[in-house]
Amino acid sequence: MRNARWEEIDRGGAVWTIPTARMKNGREHRVPLSDRALEVLDEARGLAAAGGWVFPQPRGDALHQKHLSELMRALRVEAVPHGFRSSFRDWAAECTDAPREVCELALAHVNTDRVEAAYRRSDLFERRRVLMAVWAAYVA
Repeated sequence: MRNARWEEIDRGGAVWTIPTARMKNGREHRVPLSDRALEVLDEARGLAAAGGWVFPQPRGDALHQKHLSELMRALRVEAVPHGFRSSFRDWAAECTDAPREVCELALAHVNTDRVEAAYRRSDLFERRRVLMAVWAAYVA
């Protein structure tokens, strides 16, 4: 999210599309945006710099990864930024009935089983949209 750009956000469709070039797996990734995520983006829009970053540094560049860690330390959050992904995955497994595939796709994990991946081509977007709405309600 720290490298999100405004042109990647489809407010009307409630989707953030991360381009292939920024994905470790080399595939474009669509992120369904919950109502609360859209509210945060609306608030961020008022702080937008000319560079096009959704969450810019004060001087206008992309937010550096160290800033998130520094913020968490300042807020006395005993975790690291990447831990949010782990927390989501644990919550999804323990507190929802979402299939493993939906949870893994929400994290943009690629199915490493070549045979299964050949047949399973959907990104289960609408199912992930439901899961992310439930996650948003949970963290709120």
